[in-house]
Amino acid sequence: MIHENWRWQPWYREAKARIDRGDIGQPITYSFRHRQRDGLGPEPYKNQPYFREMPRLLIHETLVHYIDTARFLFGDIDGLSARTRQHNQIIQAEDGAVILIDHELGVTGVINGNRYLNPELPGPAMGEAWLEGDENWLRIAANGDLYLGTELVWQCPTSEGYKGDSVRATQAHFIDCLMSGRPFETGAVEYLPTFAAVEAAYRSAESKRQVRIADILRLD
Repeated sequence: MIHENWRWQPWYREAKARIDRGDIGQPITYSFRHRQRDGLGPEPYKNQPYFREMPRLLIHETLVHYIDTARFLFGDIDGLSARTRQHNQIIQAEDGAVILIDHELGVTGVINGNRYLNPELPGPAMGEAWLEGDENWLRIAANGDLYLGTELVWQCPTSEGYKGDSVRATQAHFIDCLMSGRPFETGAVEYLPTFAAVEAAYRSAESKRQVRIADILRLD
């Protein structure tokens, strides 16, 4: 099992349950907005200085979590287009990216992330998410609060642990599956399309064209 704890952040679990029961109608589009202002200056990423030397950075290290969360919420990805930016010339790789994603079920979404602009208000969700359907929409605020339209409908029940205690939830799922024999949500084979989407994003940014996930899995 791949330890992918973002999909276990409780606001995404709640959003998934509401999408599945039809609260927003037919899902149409979504957007994730990630902001961290830790990549500026001559000594960026002071907590993780090895980021400066990585040949691939933002998509590989950060936006992969949003890609997997998008798969969790809206199903597998058919193809994507990506554009990257290196804002801080001290580092070796990209520190900004915009990814346009087409899902197999017809949902289209955007992941817009960087580590040099001002973030949202402080909060464990690290930026807003908008999940829109043909009847209503869900908004996840930076603090993890969940809105259905303009109505606040859910607040995270805990402030303990990492991002809504998502690491504990991931580990609990792992142990439960070991004991019950049920499959892992992020078993190695099941997670391959997430890795493929990351590779597709880099190939798209290089070629300036859309790349299909099936082509990555078939070639690699």
